Amino acid sequence: MKIALSGYGKMGKIIEKIATDRKHEIVLIIDHNNLDEMTAENLQKADVVIDFSTPHSVLENIHKCLDANVPIVVGTTGWYDHMPELQEKCETNGNALLWASNFSVGVNIFFHVNKVLARIMNNYPYYEVQVEEIHHTQKLDAPSGTAITIAEGIIENLDTKSEWKNVLTEDSGTATEVIKSNEVLIESLRIENVPGTHTVTYDSEVDSIEFKHTAHNRNGFALGAVLAAEWLQGRTGFYSAQDMFQFNL
Repeated sequence: MKIALSGYGKMGKIIEKIATDRKHEIVLIIDHNNLDEMTAENLQKADVVIDFSTPHSVLENIHKCLDANVPIVVGTTGWYDHMPELQEKCETNGNALLWASNFSVGVNIFFHVNKVLARIMNNYPYYEVQVEEIHHTQKLDAPSGTAITIAEGIIENLDTKSEWKNVLTEDSGTATEVIKSNEVLIESLRIENVPGTHTVTYDSEVDSIEFKHTAHNRNGFALGAVLAAEWLQGRTGFYSAQDMFQFNL
């Protein structure tokens, strides 16, 4: 499979290594130094584009790939407000797009179990739920896309919650005071030299239930993105990682 990389930061370089290890060929690399080379002619040399660029450029990148009719796997966040129009464009024109806030196999298992757990907790309303996400200080956006997906999975399945609220704090003891009963708190912490960690906690007066995912490195995210590119081959339509991973027993 011939792959074009849009974005060549730390993730792009790991994707390049994993893709070539899996016998794929990188035929185009686009970063901020050569954006003018992201033309339809160049994109069409690839079977698929994998985008880990920036929230600032991702929307334009998606449009360029759809206009060139080249399938695209999108791991960049920041464009989700435009999802309905892009889904319509993709399905109308017979394009292929697969997106995820996180491509890690482990995180997607976490997403699925999180929904099942939320449905169970409908029977135990005296537990209060919150999401905590911890990342390194270089991560400027908050909350993380992964944390948003976790919170939305809870909202879809826990009857008492209808929206989420983010608090960026270094003091976990004060954040819950500003949260309404229908809100899921997403507490974001930025700490030097820590692995990305997401924790869902259900807390009551008598005990707490913690459900946690810790990323040891970026390899899991990169491998999942390459698997997504392989899965997308021969398909048309608008997909999320949930369509690729089948966890229902």
